[in-house]
Amino acid sequence: IRRPPRSTPLYSSAASDVYKRQGKGPGILFPIVDFNKCSGAGPCIPACPFDVFELKSINETDKKGLNWVGKLKTKFNNKKAYVVQADLCNACGLCVIACPEKAIKLKAR
Repeated sequence: IRRPPRSTPLYSSAASDVYKRQGKGPGILFPIVDFNKCSGAGPCIPACPFDVFELKSINETDKKGLNWVGKLKTKFNNKKAYVVQADLCNACGLCVIACPEKAIKLKAR
């Protein structure tokens, strides 16, 4: 059995391999963080090669929109992952994979 030739070079990053295979790139999808699920652990921040996220204290407006589970999580840790540079998102999906709470989804613009 012969394998087809590799379409991306061996030295390319994992992130670029993922979004090239998916046919996605900047401006097509952007991340949405569900603050009810986000525990503020922050693994999405180092996982993102495009610096889309920042860990910040939840603001009062977002705090008012939380359900009881979100309020309970916020009582123990008031930090949440905020999308600060959505236009830099390349839809690689590494943040979605890294989030232990499954709080991040990629949505079409």
